[in-house]
Amino acid sequence: MDPIAALAAASIALVGTHFALSHPLRASLVKPLGPTGFMVAYSLVAAACMVWMALAFRAAPPADLSGATGDGGWLLATLLTLPALVLFLGSFRGNPALPAPGAERAATQAPQGVFHVTRHPMMWGFALWALSHIALWWSWRTVIVGCAILVLALVGAHLQDRKKEALMGAAWSEWESKTSYWPRWMRLAHAGPLLWSAAVAGWLAVSWAHLPAAGIPAGVWRWL
Repeated sequence: MDPIAALAAASIALVGTHFALSHPLRASLVKPLGPTGFMVAYSLVAAACMVWMALAFRAAPPADLSGATGDGGWLLATLLTLPALVLFLGSFRGNPALPAPGAERAATQAPQGVFHVTRHPMMWGFALWALSHIALWWSWRTVIVGCAILVLALVGAHLQDRKKEALMGAAWSEWESKTSYWPRWMRLAHAGPLLWSAAVAGWLAVSWAHLPAAGIPAGVWRWL
């Protein structure tokens, strides 16, 4: 199979199996497999799709789009990845969407940090990362993977609301009433100086690592 076609097929498989196993098929599979067995099966399917994607990505041409957006695209990508990291890092604290003890209690608390921006900071962090790579218009392989992550993140966030409403009832409805699916970008300052400092440090480190990992200088290092 052509590497681009294989990558597209693997990306569709990853997104499709994630949505199918997380929502319509979940209850019917948890019953015979049990929660632990279902998570093992889900993890194996996800891992297989990701390995397929990785192999197809490596086999695909690394820079086959002549319409690459140049310095303008790199500037946009650089600017998008910083708030992406702020949202991602901030999503690990006080997040009632995470499968952790005390999730319902967290949903009844006042939003803190990045939850002033959106109730799905992790998903929007992934979405911004995906958009940063699509904006470069560098290769079909980056566009395909970026589109897959974008759909997985934003459609997944919407479906997560429905699932959490069913699981947590009034607690999640209360959380929804205090937060927003769509980001309120002007509230990023509520993330706080400590998180912003950690995000900037991580942003510089990750973008620096882009050169040895992918062979392409990224972020501010592209101009330094």
